[in-house]
Amino acid sequence: MDSEIEQPKLAFSHFDLQKPLADAIKKIGFEYCTPIQAESLVHTLQGHDVTGKAQTGTGKTAAFLITIINDLLSNPIEQERYIAEPRALIVAPTRELAQQIASDAQLLTDGCDMHVVTMVGGEDYAKQNRALDARPVDIVVATPGRLLDFVQNGNLHLGAVEVLVLDEADRMLDMGFIPQVRSVVSRTPKKECRQTLLFSATFTPAIIELAQRWAVDPIMVEIEPEKVAADAVDQIVYLVTTAEKYNLLFNLIAEPEAEKIMVFSNRRDQVRKLADNLFRNGIECGMLSGEVAQNQRVRTLDAFKGGKIKVLVATDVAGRGLHIDDVTHVVNYTLPEEPEDYVHRIGRTGRAGAIGTSISFACEDDSFLLPDIEEKLGSKLDCIHPEDAMLAKAPAYERASKFKAKPASRTSGKPSSGGRRPPRSR
Repeated sequence: MDSEIEQPKLAFSHFDLQKPLADAIKKIGFEYCTPIQAESLVHTLQGHDVTGKAQTGTGKTAAFLITIINDLLSNPIEQERYIAEPRALIVAPTRELAQQIASDAQLLTDGCDMHVVTMVGGEDYAKQNRALDARPVDIVVATPGRLLDFVQNGNLHLGAVEVLVLDEADRMLDMGFIPQVRSVVSRTPKKECRQTLLFSATFTPAIIELAQRWAVDPIMVEIEPEKVAADAVDQIVYLVTTAEKYNLLFNLIAEPEAEKIMVFSNRRDQVRKLADNLFRNGIECGMLSGEVAQNQRVRTLDAFKGGKIKVLVATDVAGRGLHIDDVTHVVNYTLPEEPEDYVHRIGRTGRAGAIGTSISFACEDDSFLLPDIEEKLGSKLDCIHPEDAMLAKAPAYERASKFKAKPASRTSGKPSSGGRRPPRSR
């Protein structure tokens, strides 16, 4: 790791980027590449397929967006283009991550005259369809399910895709999305006729097999950001009983330095109960899990980013890929079952040069997970018993429940009528 830190920084000006893109990068304030950007751009800008090992927060999003935008600017299409035929396709596992990528794409395409369309589940299908219809689309950013909906309805055609990006492939594998992704990829040009970039936080045999199946001789680019994240985060593990955990959490949240807190738990029902208990105890909080409607998720995130709520309780899937500044504390109310998720959780704090605090609760149910987490980090974690004052009983509830369980409902985002008429040129 030290050798990486000692290497001279590579400036974006080193690359011969198209002027509108170079201007957008300068306007954003990007000057030097992060390690994943430096190591991948030298290959991707030459048209090579790349498989990158990098987690969220390392700059990989800008790496593949710069590759896409520069390629599209370098190879303009002179003839008439069809509606709903993107030149680049980015697939991401969660709505929040897809929306963040699309937001970054809007910034980087400033002045490039490109049309970016986002397709995610839980939002108005017709509105996304109208965006696709507005003018020829350059970049589509999508989650697998909604993307497949558009393709199967005949509303999106992937035969002209020049660059395909599969982001957080390990998470898509974990979430069972690979069959959908496979179906989508089969509708794009053959791998020899497109550029394929695959990013994953881990290189498991399954991920390597997917990369070899979908890419042509992909160049493997690996960086090890975990130790960087660990260096920027003070990590504490409190040894507690299950019965003590909620009291400890309440008292931690009450501390003056705990200003913006993310609390992670492993299951939806745990997240809902925890958020409800905190709210009943007078703490302004929100919850993010797979059962929360998309419009509510957006409102909750905006409230948390804006400081209207102090605590955000989330599952790993809901919390993955979030870009939230100034998170002072991450609390692992339950230890994650996968060491990689621990790294992602603590990566929510200690960003942009700030020092963050990660606090984990290890009880009789999950302390056995600590050795694997320590092995992943490459260092031992400080395990201590909290002082008695930190275990003082939380006060009686003062408010009624807010986060009650709701009956499951399924709404289809698909249009009521048939598919799109044959593509028309513009």
